[in-house]
Amino acid sequence: MVHELLQQAKWRIIDQSHFGPMFDAKQSFAIDDTLCTSVGTGLSDAVVRTWVHYNTVVLGIQDTKLPHLQEAVSFLETNQYKVIVRNSGGLAVVLDDGVLNVSLVFPETTKAIDIHQGYEAMWQLIKAMFSSYGKVIEAREIVGSYCPGSYDLSIDGKKFAGISQRRVRGGVAVQIYLCINGSGSARAELIRRFYELGLQGEATKFSYPIIVPSTMASLSELLGDELTIPAVMLLLLRTLQSFGGHLYSSTLTEEELSLYEYYWERIVRRNEKAFVTS
Repeated sequence: MVHELLQQAKWRIIDQSHFGPMFDAKQSFAIDDTLCTSVGTGLSDAVVRTWVHYNTVVLGIQDTKLPHLQEAVSFLETNQYKVIVRNSGGLAVVLDDGVLNVSLVFPETTKAIDIHQGYEAMWQLIKAMFSSYGKVIEAREIVGSYCPGSYDLSIDGKKFAGISQRRVRGGVAVQIYLCINGSGSARAELIRRFYELGLQGEATKFSYPIIVPSTMASLSELLGDELTIPAVMLLLLRTLQSFGGHLYSSTLTEEELSLYEYYWERIVRRNEKAFVTS
């Protein structure tokens, strides 16, 4: 049985997975807020947006309270990673050209969407996409992973994806990062070192995760298949089509571009404040 949220009559596809290294991750979070507003006010059909960012570590709000944040950020920058603070919950994650991000944006105007519904819909979508591999994809917290949560997606106990949600003006964005290829444990080691430098053994009110790099892997590693972003994009579109909805390609409208400027300024200010106070 296909999850009701995945049974959309129309899907508006916004593919930004090929924008390249100059595409700033702050733009993505401003775009999703824009699309939440657009979908929530009935100006847009439900949206599937795909996006890729090169060598970026996205921090959560709690990460900005690390006692030695500047030293930890300097370490990431020395290793050629941009560092930003997102506007949704969670903790530090790694984005690079082997990580595909997918946002599903739904309207919450006619009926409230329970937070678990959003997570379950994304989990079902990912299971359907990779069903031909015959592997069990679990949703449970993987202790030792970065940005741990109850909807970590894993195969054989190794996490390859994390899901978050963002709600703005009647729209709900369910966001997932999928580690498609590359080394999952190498990404985890980067974040392990970030927390090591950020904490330096100091006690904090908030319990930061103790990263065990071996708990994370990419789908290519887990499925024994050298997957690419374009190949997974095709799987995504074919799977959505199999649910019966009509798919059409799109970009931001003029009205949305105007909204985007507002949300862009908000996230830029958030980042300036986060790093100034550190």
